[in-house]
Amino acid sequence: MNDNFNKESKENLNTIEANKAKMWQIALFSLNNTSTNLFLAMMGYVSYYANGIAGLGVVLISFILTGMRVFDGVTDPFIGYFIDKTNGKYGKFRPYIVLGYVLMAISSLVLFFTTDLVANVLKPIYFIVVYSVYIIGYTFQTAVVKSGQSVITNDPAQRPFITFFDSTFIMLAHGLVAFYVSVYLIGKYESFTNKDLYIEFVITVVIVAGICSLLAVIGIWEKDNIKYFRLESKEERPKIHFKEYFNILKHNKPIRMLVIAAASNKFAQMVYGNATVLVMFYGILMQNYALAGIIGIIIGFPNLAIIYLGINYAKKNGQKKALILSTYLAIFFQLILMFMMLFTDLTKVSLSHINLITILFLLVFMLLNGVKSISNNIVVPMIADCTDYEYCISGYFVPGIMGALFSFVDKTFSALATAFVGLCLSFIGFGKVFPQVEDALTPQLKYMTVFFYCVIPIIGWCVTLFIMRFYKLDKKTMQGLYRDRV
Repeated sequence: MNDNFNKESKENLNTIEANKAKMWQIALFSLNNTSTNLFLAMMGYVSYYANGIAGLGVVLISFILTGMRVFDGVTDPFIGYFIDKTNGKYGKFRPYIVLGYVLMAISSLVLFFTTDLVANVLKPIYFIVVYSVYIIGYTFQTAVVKSGQSVITNDPAQRPFITFFDSTFIMLAHGLVAFYVSVYLIGKYESFTNKDLYIEFVITVVIVAGICSLLAVIGIWEKDNIKYFRLESKEERPKIHFKEYFNILKHNKPIRMLVIAAASNKFAQMVYGNATVLVMFYGILMQNYALAGIIGIIIGFPNLAIIYLGINYAKKNGQKKALILSTYLAIFFQLILMFMMLFTDLTKVSLSHINLITILFLLVFMLLNGVKSISNNIVVPMIADCTDYEYCISGYFVPGIMGALFSFVDKTFSALATAFVGLCLSFIGFGKVFPQVEDALTPQLKYMTVFFYCVIPIIGWCVTLFIMRFYKLDKKTMQGLYRDRV
């Protein structure tokens, strides 16, 4: 634990009143994260639009998207600062949910409808400007994802349910998007080089994400008021300045460890979840791109059971232990999948003719995705733990800053993933166009797919396990921070 905490007597620490939520409030607020992930899943295909429709090169678009991701991280500290300063008539968080959605919706529609119509010499600049507006909106909503949970509940037994609903809804969002694209859109439009595919795609996402954002506003409505902002005594309230980012990062060791662990996780997630990597895995290695969506639907309910077991484990043993256990299991199942990709013929995986390879693949894939959902999403409520810890040792209740610190490092490191994928592909001959579902499997594509989908995540998870040795906010420590617990 942070040395400051060990040196303080219990009487000198700020105490935190118990704050429980209704389960429907946690569930609806989690749909804010679902909204951002719907846009994120759609933007996973923007490189195909920019390359196949707008005519931008693979390396160029990879570096543009990397720069935009860095810009995304840079905007987080500013948005987080303003969130902590906002205590108005409409709350601290709701305005940012609404404004974020509006900016993402408008910019996405403009991007996919018009970029290919712009003169070639202006396309890169036009793309960057429009995409920047999308990034600002995305930052508004994701900043609320990381900070709004601090007012929803501070009950250690309830916070793991944030992970449950986040994991469930995100899994459904990405699974349904994968099904929608690989089965419906590709079936209807045949190729990623058809602009009508993107037009229908973006309109669908804007509508569904809008519904999710509206429900998220309803979910946080009751809690989004000054009663839960710990502002009862204005005279004793510490003034928040921008320099507090550096002070907090300096003395709050848990948030430092968490952001490093999460950054390694996110880099791996952005690599193996890259739309191009999924095309390589399902469309080229397995020669059946439709499986990308169908398998996600099939393993959906079993994954919910795995996530639920993980949440119960987190309730009993704390979120730190749940993260560590799920990471170990992810490495184990990923190694099995890597062996299958290297030494078995995954083109034999068939849902119409069930065989042993199909059964083994579905079993391993189900277990792997279940534990990945836990390890990827449980870090979000752990930010709230770091926020409460900060309040106890310093008196600063700064969920915006804490979430922004997390997002800044998380997004900056994960930004490298897009450029990383593009550069690696250029080394094996894909410098001008991305791999397509109709491409033949070559040894270079096979081993690069294994590298992207298996080796990179295993390395990232090993980093997470090492860093978690220095993260001290376990269940016992967190229970000691609260009073009036019922």
